Amino acid sequence: MPKFVTIGYGDREGYDRTDAAVLDEAHAHDALLHATGEPMGIAGTPVQVRNHDGAGTTAESGPFLSSALPVAGFAIIEAATLEEAVRIASKTPCAVAHGVVEVWPLREAP
Repeated sequence: MPKFVTIGYGDREGYDRTDAAVLDEAHAHDALLHATGEPMGIAGTPVQVRNHDGAGTTAESGPFLSSALPVAGFAIIEAATLEEAVRIASKTPCAVAHGVVEVWPLREAP
């Protein structure tokens, strides 16, 4: 079955203004995904890694990407179609709590 990487963005302000019942349903949805074995987690502090021309590795703390909302978490989900992956992502806490979730089709490397 195809896999999709989801990246959830959201902040505490949006989370706090979301109805508790909506959040409870979204957290239950995430718990179900987790219980069925979908890899997921809360985002920590990223590290940028470079090894230009194979001349030596450098690692710097901090994000490369910028967004109006901080990255909140990630998941790798299985879905038959992009539309199904979007439906699954639409029920997650970031999607319902005034954030956003990106859904990236994950293609196998050659």
